[in-house]
Amino acid sequence: MVEIASIIILGIFAQWLSWKVKVPAILPLIIIGLVVGPVSTLWSSDGEKWIEPIFNATSGRGLFPGESLFYFVSLAIGIILFEGGLTLKRKEISDIGPAIVKLITLGSVITFVGAGLATHYIMQLSWPISFLFAGLIIVTGPTVIAPILQNVPLNKNVSTVLKWEGILIDPIGALVAVLVFEFIRSADGGVAFTSHALIKFSQIALIGFGLGFLAAIGIFQLIKHELVPRFLLNVFILAAVLAVFVFADTLAHESGLLSVVVMGMVLGNLDVPRFKEILYFKESISLLLISILFILLAANINMSDLELITGNPGSLALFAFVTLILRPLSVLASTQNCGLSFREQLFISWVGPRGIVAAGIASLFGITLIKNGVPEAEYITPLVFMIVLGTVIMNATTARLVASLLGVIQKESNGVLFFGANQATRLIAQYLITHKRNVAIVDNNESNINKALAEGINAFTANIFTEEMTENFELLDMGYLVAMTANDSVNDFAVKKYQKIFGERGTYRVMTPEEMKQDKSLLPQGLFSYTDDFLNISEVARDHGYVREIPVKDMGELMDYFNAMNTRKHTIPLFIRNGKDIQVLPNDVSKLSVSPGTLLVYIGDAFEPGEA
Repeated sequence: MVEIASIIILGIFAQWLSWKVKVPAILPLIIIGLVVGPVSTLWSSDGEKWIEPIFNATSGRGLFPGESLFYFVSLAIGIILFEGGLTLKRKEISDIGPAIVKLITLGSVITFVGAGLATHYIMQLSWPISFLFAGLIIVTGPTVIAPILQNVPLNKNVSTVLKWEGILIDPIGALVAVLVFEFIRSADGGVAFTSHALIKFSQIALIGFGLGFLAAIGIFQLIKHELVPRFLLNVFILAAVLAVFVFADTLAHESGLLSVVVMGMVLGNLDVPRFKEILYFKESISLLLISILFILLAANINMSDLELITGNPGSLALFAFVTLILRPLSVLASTQNCGLSFREQLFISWVGPRGIVAAGIASLFGITLIKNGVPEAEYITPLVFMIVLGTVIMNATTARLVASLLGVIQKESNGVLFFGANQATRLIAQYLITHKRNVAIVDNNESNINKALAEGINAFTANIFTEEMTENFELLDMGYLVAMTANDSVNDFAVKKYQKIFGERGTYRVMTPEEMKQDKSLLPQGLFSYTDDFLNISEVARDHGYVREIPVKDMGELMDYFNAMNTRKHTIPLFIRNGKDIQVLPNDVSKLSVSPGTLLVYIGDAFEPGEA
């Protein structure tokens, strides 16, 4: 009981510590796992681990009897991969460019072949074990990439490539590792490459893709027709994932991983009711499972396993080859002529940490192959953990420095973040996007967010009263904040809470109905409009839904246009624009600077110059 409670407590403590010191959680999790596992034998009175994951009949200690740990790890990774599949959106993949496609295809091939050859010749391991290791380290993993992106304000090209590589490459690496694993096991634990293995590959692919797709469609129909009550929805999905995983694995061993990834990807791209609730629940479950898994898997390593690595000088050479030669080679080969600068390519080459999928599947396969008596299988888990821990430490501690040296950190934040996905906000956002301004909209109204997404606007469903806003690294380049919701309290809260995070270049909110009645000279600074409140702007957007612009030659002409527009019911001036430079209209418009090329931007009916 004490050991089980300790694992959960230590896992959550590690997650909190990683948030506090801003490092990937995998780092403290593995360190804690090693300390309570193999390292603890150095000072424990009986020479036993503080936490022993597998039951030992001799000592009478251990948490999981027989193959229970194997089953737990298997099911946990299935849930984690399902949650990762939910985040893959087809429309986003289509926009990330050829760099991502080549990185997860050509880059994976280069990593697989290069790591396999290097492991065989440097570590003197057999070909099958070498290529199983190579398949396991193809993945990078979003669970370790995301904390780095959240803490380093990288430019959009780099952050997008790293994010999507981490998400898309997980199932690819898992599938490659499963296929190599089946090759190794195909001859009753031997290493022969037989036709039996090819048949197994076909079964894995057919059952994994087929069952995953059918299960997703079936679950979607059940939810859509409200055949699952809301209070059971999350646990029903969890049970369904486990059922699909086990059923697929029963039909074709190791097809469960592929089936749940496909199931997650299909569900993630369907219009599933209450999808956000499902995703939040799965994120919480995944976080808990990751915390437990890493401590268990690290604790399961023995001192003899560590000695295999520390006592072999080839292991350090292999790590250097994988991180300093193979990763840059795969990135540079995959991103040629893909719109990335050489500096951006170099930084992506430097950042390639491995995560839970590599560590979890390595432990899974390592345990199985050792039990089957496969020679050199004992190298798999410690070698992969060496790569995982080494890359996380290297990237987490140097990412900001390397990004600064290569100049891929955003020099200034020019994006515009809107709170509220109403029609007026969407119209203004579309105008800004048309003129090459990065824009994002946040709202807790999923219907409005879906409308924004359908209009091609980068939009997120989020609760501004929680911490999820600050954890979204896609908002790092937001320098302007505009609160335009129908709730005055929400607007005021958003401005106060987020102005230092997203509003460094300007923070604005719509005025309240009470402020509409005040003397204009008494109004506070930072209003988006000093003439109209949310209701007025919304009505004009609804009835006259266009954002327009008119050239302004000098300050006198600007004042004439501004005053004339304010006398019309269906025209509201918003800001002036000169190229990419935008200035929101202040209380005293005469304080603005007008230069050649300046445009007055407004919403509503067309305004002719002769009307001024």
